[in-house]
Amino acid sequence: MASYDKAMESYKKAITTAASLAASAMLVRGVVNELVPYEVRNLLFSGMGYLRSHMSSQHTIIIEETEGWANNQLYDAARAYLATRINTDMQRLRVSRVDETKSMMFSMEEGEEMADVHEGTEFKWRLVCRDNSSASSSNGNGNGRSGNFKLEVRSFEMSFHRKHKEKALNSYLPHILAMAKKIKEQDRTLKIYMNEGESWFAIDLHHPSTFSTLAMDHKMKQSVMDDLERFVKRKEYYKKIGKAWKRGYLLYGPPGTGKSSMIAAMANYLKFDVYDLELTEVNWNSTLRRLLIGMTNRSILVIEDIDCTVELQQREEGQEGTKSNPSEDKVTLSGLLNFVDGLWSTSGEERIIIFTTNYKERLDPALLRPGRMDMHIHMGYCCPESFRILASNYHSIDHHATYPEIEELIKEVMVTPAEVAEVLMRNEETDIALEGLIQFLKRKRDGTKDGKAENAGQVAKEEEQEEEKLTKSDVPDNQNQQDESKE
Repeated sequence: MASYDKAMESYKKAITTAASLAASAMLVRGVVNELVPYEVRNLLFSGMGYLRSHMSSQHTIIIEETEGWANNQLYDAARAYLATRINTDMQRLRVSRVDETKSMMFSMEEGEEMADVHEGTEFKWRLVCRDNSSASSSNGNGNGRSGNFKLEVRSFEMSFHRKHKEKALNSYLPHILAMAKKIKEQDRTLKIYMNEGESWFAIDLHHPSTFSTLAMDHKMKQSVMDDLERFVKRKEYYKKIGKAWKRGYLLYGPPGTGKSSMIAAMANYLKFDVYDLELTEVNWNSTLRRLLIGMTNRSILVIEDIDCTVELQQREEGQEGTKSNPSEDKVTLSGLLNFVDGLWSTSGEERIIIFTTNYKERLDPALLRPGRMDMHIHMGYCCPESFRILASNYHSIDHHATYPEIEELIKEVMVTPAEVAEVLMRNEETDIALEGLIQFLKRKRDGTKDGKAENAGQVAKEEEQEEEKLTKSDVPDNQNQQDESKE
C-alpha cells in the first residue's frame, strides 16, 4: 500500500512539473510574440533551424509539384523515374492508367518511403501531401486566381547523408532528368502526319514493325541500326563541324520487299514521328516550304516513289523566256532539294529524310549524291534468313522439317517477303501453311522456267522472221541491179 502511495505521489509530481513547463513555454512564447519583433523572431527560428540541420548528418531536398503557376519539371521527372524503381511489395501503393494503350503506372502513396541507389549511394524518397484549402479560400477574392490553387499540394522529400550533397545535386538529379526523358520518349504514342493543302493532319502510328520482325539480311539490318544509333548521339559533332543535324536514306528495291515496314521499324526504334509527304498534292514550291517548316524535331520525312511523284527534270539555266513568276513556281526536284539543303536544315534538329523507289536507275544523280542520301539500302527479294524471320513472326517456330526444301526453292526463285508472308497467313496450322508455301514456290519456279523457255522461243522466232525479211528485201535489190544492167 505504501509503494502505491509513493508511485501516485511521483506521478502527481511529474504531471505538475510537465504542466509547469508547458505553462512556462506558453508564457515565454506569449512574451516573445508580444515583445520581440517579427523580423527578430524569424531570425531566431531560422538560426535554430540552421543549428539543428548542422547537428544532423542527413540532408533533405524538397521537390514541390508546382513552382509558382507552372508545373515543376523535376517533380514530374522524379515521379516517372521512381515509377520504374518502385517496390510493388509496399503496403500502400498508388496505381493509375490514363490511356488504354499504355501500361499501368505505379507510384508512392502519401507517407510511404522507398530507397534508390545511385553510384553506390542510397537516397531515400518520401511523398508528402499537405492541405492547401486555406490558401485557396484566402485567394478567393474575386481576382480570378483562386481556381489555380490545388486543394492538395504534393512534394517529394529526398534524404541522403550530407557528405553526398554534391553527388545529389550534380549527378543524381541530372540522372533522373535524363532517365525521365528516355522513359517519356519510349512511352509516348507516335504520330504519322499526312499533308492536306498547306497543313498536316495527324493520326496515331501503331505500326508493329520492329527491326527484330523485319524480314531482311541481318548484316544489313545491323548496319542500319548502327547508323541510326550513331546519328542520334552526334549532336555536338554535327554542331562542331557546322553541318545540319539530319540524315538521308534511300530505300530501293522491287515492290513488296518491305520498304514501308523498314520506315515503321526506324520510327519505332528512334521514337520519331513520321511525316508522309504526298508530293502529288503539292502544287507550288512555296506550299512545300510551309509544310517542311511545319515539321517538328525528332521526325522522319518520307517521300515514297520519288521517281513517280515529282517531275524530276532540273530547270535548265539560261533558258530563253524563263520568268520568275510565282504562279509558275511548280514543284521540281531542284526546289525540293534546295529547300532540304537550305532552310529546312537550319530550322530544326534530329531530322531524317527517306526517299523510296522501285527503280533506282531512274533517279536524277543530283538526288543520290552524298550529303542528301547518306545511306542507300537495298530492299531485296526473300532469302533463307528472311524466310526464317517470317516463319517465326507468323507461326512462332524456329525450325521445321520443311525448312531445307523451302530454303532451296527460295534460292531458285525471285519471291518477295510480302508474297511469302501472304502465303504463311493463309492457314494457322503450321504444317499446312508451310506445305502451301512449298507448292507456291514450285509453281513460281516452274512458271519462271516456262517463261524463260517461252521468251527464248519468241526471241528465236523473231530472229527468224527478221532474217526472212532481210532476205526478201535483198531479192528486189538484186533484181533491180539486174534490170539496170540489162538496160
